Amino acid sequence: MKDTVTRLGFVCVQNAGRSQMSTAFVERERARRGLEDEVEIVTGGTDPAEAVHDGVVETMAEVGIDLADRVPQAISTAELNECDVVVTMGCSTLELDADVAVRDWALPDPDGEDPERVREIREQVEANVRELFADLFGSIE
Repeated sequence: MKDTVTRLGFVCVQNAGRSQMSTAFVERERARRGLEDEVEIVTGGTDPAEAVHDGVVETMAEVGIDLADRVPQAISTAELNECDVVVTMGCSTLELDADVAVRDWALPDPDGEDPERVREIREQVEANVRELFADLFGSIE
C-alpha cells in the first residue's frame, strides 16, 4: 500500500478565480482517477478576496461544478513549503524555502471579464490540470 501523499498547492493573489477553478478541476480529476487518498490539495491567496468572483461561479456551474459556497482563504509560505508541487497563476513571485516544484500557469485574471473570456480561461485551467496529473501520475486516456 502506498503511504505517500502528494500535496498540490494552488495559489493566486485573491484565491477567488484561477486557483478556485484549478482546485475544483483537481478535485474532479483526483476522483476520476481514484486518488482521493493519495492527493491532498491546498489552495489560498496572498491577499484573499471576500468571495469567489461571480463570473467564475457562473462559468464553473456550466460544467457542473458549484463554487458558490467556497470562500477565498489566505495561505502561508509554511503551508506551501509542505507541498510537493505549487502552481501559481501568473500573479505570484513566490520564493519557497523547501524543495518544492513551482509551476506558473501564467493565466489571465478572469475577474471582470466577459463570460466567453472566463470560459476560455476555464478551459485552459482544465487542460492544465489534466496535464499536471499526466505528468505526476501518468496518462489514463
